[in-house]
Amino acid sequence: MKAAPPQPAEARRVHVTGVVQGVGFRPFIYRLARAHGLRGWVLNGENGVEIQVEGAPAALAGFVRAIETQAPPAAAIATLAQEPATVGGFDDFVIRESAKKHRPTVRVSPDLPVCDDCLAEFFDARDRRYAYPYINCTNCGPRYSIVLGLPYDRPQTTMQSWPMCELCAAEYHDPGDRRFHAQPIACPQCGPTYYLRTDESTQRGDAAIDAAVELLGGGSILAIKGLGGYHLACDARNAGAIERLRERKFRKERPFALMVRNLAAARELAALSPAHERLLQSMQRPIVLAPARLALEGVAPQNRELGIMLPYTPLHHLLFARGAPAALVMTSANRSSEPIAYRDDEALERLSGIADAFLTGEREIARRVDDSVASAGPYGPIVLRHARGFAPQAIVALPTRRPTLCVGADLKNAITLVVEGQAFASQHIGDLDHYGAFAAFKETIADLCAMYEVPAGDLLVVHDAHPEYASTQYALALAGDHLAVQHHRAHVASVLAEREAFEIEVAGVAFDGTGYGDDGTIWGGEIFTGTLRGGFARAIALREARLPGGDAAARYPVQAAAGFLNELDDLPDLTAAPFDFPDRYSKALRIARSGLRTFTTTSVGRLFDTVAAIVGFTRPITFEAQAAMWLEHLAWPSPTSDAYPFPLADRRLDFRPMLAAVVADRRRGRDVAEIARAFHNSLANAVVEAVATLKPRQVVASGGVFQNALLIELLAQRLGDRFWINQKVPANDGGISLGQAAIASVYSGAT
Repeated sequence: MKAAPPQPAEARRVHVTGVVQGVGFRPFIYRLARAHGLRGWVLNGENGVEIQVEGAPAALAGFVRAIETQAPPAAAIATLAQEPATVGGFDDFVIRESAKKHRPTVRVSPDLPVCDDCLAEFFDARDRRYAYPYINCTNCGPRYSIVLGLPYDRPQTTMQSWPMCELCAAEYHDPGDRRFHAQPIACPQCGPTYYLRTDESTQRGDAAIDAAVELLGGGSILAIKGLGGYHLACDARNAGAIERLRERKFRKERPFALMVRNLAAARELAALSPAHERLLQSMQRPIVLAPARLALEGVAPQNRELGIMLPYTPLHHLLFARGAPAALVMTSANRSSEPIAYRDDEALERLSGIADAFLTGEREIARRVDDSVASAGPYGPIVLRHARGFAPQAIVALPTRRPTLCVGADLKNAITLVVEGQAFASQHIGDLDHYGAFAAFKETIADLCAMYEVPAGDLLVVHDAHPEYASTQYALALAGDHLAVQHHRAHVASVLAEREAFEIEVAGVAFDGTGYGDDGTIWGGEIFTGTLRGGFARAIALREARLPGGDAAARYPVQAAAGFLNELDDLPDLTAAPFDFPDRYSKALRIARSGLRTFTTTSVGRLFDTVAAIVGFTRPITFEAQAAMWLEHLAWPSPTSDAYPFPLADRRLDFRPMLAAVVADRRRGRDVAEIARAFHNSLANAVVEAVATLKPRQVVASGGVFQNALLIELLAQRLGDRFWINQKVPANDGGISLGQAAIASVYSGAT
């Protein structure tokens, strides 16, 4: 019997987009092609990975299928396109040098946690990278935080000044090795190391690690250089160390994040569901919010949750292995509200007086990237701070070809750059009223525009409608065309953008603390109708109240309460027990009644502050939304299912009957947790009843108020699958720029 004749060779040109650079994708393609007996080449292009491959038709088909089914764990394929090509008669399959012809649109990989294979080597005393804190391979290690330009190759990273030794070079060029084309590859002989600096001495290598562990165990505060910046670390069970950290950092009550040795240590501290554990162990390794099991003095005052993360760098694992406390406070290295320090010289200057010692790595950080924060919601993971592990993801594809820069809002700022329809969301930047954050904002804009080679004059620049925002004024000074987008419409659009839902008719609920409204007043309790493509009309809003003193009312709940309670008749003396409002309330009430220095608002955020003040939060806040968070955590344990009246009248949600009932309950001595829970129930009911009058296909919700997990839970119970919330970007103002991008993409001048 004759053997079947060999199949004639065919050729394919394959183009893959997504997170496909810096994640071992070219080596994967190389090995895959060799395994299928194919010839050709693969290279990194500005728009993804380009592959020319030829061989038997069956082998080509199997190769293409395997690209999607066997891709490296850190890769995320967005598109895979193939077309017939001319057979080139190649002798082998090779990795070619990266191509550079046009503007890059490749999706840069976020930073990756150290992988299990590297950890096995890391803890093997026979391995040449034993205990080396910069160990990495194609499946793990730094990416975005070291990239200087695209395509992603070693000369375009902060490893460019560390030539590979002979052994590392051999691994780098060996297609069968796990470090084949791993750009940050290094070892103790050729790579950077860590050193510990104190006032008395400087130690390097193992001695530095051991000294750092001893300092942490002894109650010292260390500045530790990580992937995207420095952390301030101390023993989470040392109340004295935590108190000193709060005093030095000027962080009075905002919760600290924790890093724990392993999952078992996390389970000791928090009640973890399977969803929490999946998030903790995910490729992003975010800080995960979970209910506390233990009270750690000073870590998260008056808060039912702890923010916990697992080690994600070799250095973190090494510190714990050498005996560091099993739970460390690991907070951003800055003074309160400043951006995280990431350059060595600035860290020494800014953290002097806070840190007792500095554990500094020699590899430079290209850009600051803070830790991400996430929670497990009723519909899956929710990103509360979009940073390390997530940024700079292309969140969605938008229907525009024009490069578009969206500068976000002034609080919790993040920006979005749209290139060839791909919306790249930046890392969390911060509040732009602080000089350092504003400088970081400008750096991030310049950084992303340079990385994707977008000339300023080509841009459509999108900004908030608030004329006095620092982000607005900066945007208007940039070259290019400009577009203003109203704050709360951007919130609603951000939810729809995540789902690429341009035509679906929705009721869009936007509840937050403040935003510039169409009429120049302070909005914050809005319900819109419409579609992303067709626009959103304001249909329902919270009844207006007066806000005495403007922005200052956001810092003093009793001051906000004065404006809302002024709308009620027959109020009792709230300066007397059980309310015990301070003098600031009486002064604010007189201002509200006079009409001087008052502003009209529909803010649900200030309504939360008002209820919090009535049930006991009568002091100033020390961080944003503290009173509202306190009210939420107070409400969680209460089993009450009743609700206060919160009627809809003349397209206004009337808070007056609800507040009158809250005041009455507080006066008669009802348990404050029950009052807090009944308020949440009433707000959820009010939303459901209001949107029912609009008969939408879907209900979407965004804005800072919808970081409230209890409110989301209550609405999810009532609305089920008809309810959409932010999941990929924060519901707070960190998601505004994505909403701006979505609205701009359907703007007639954006094509």
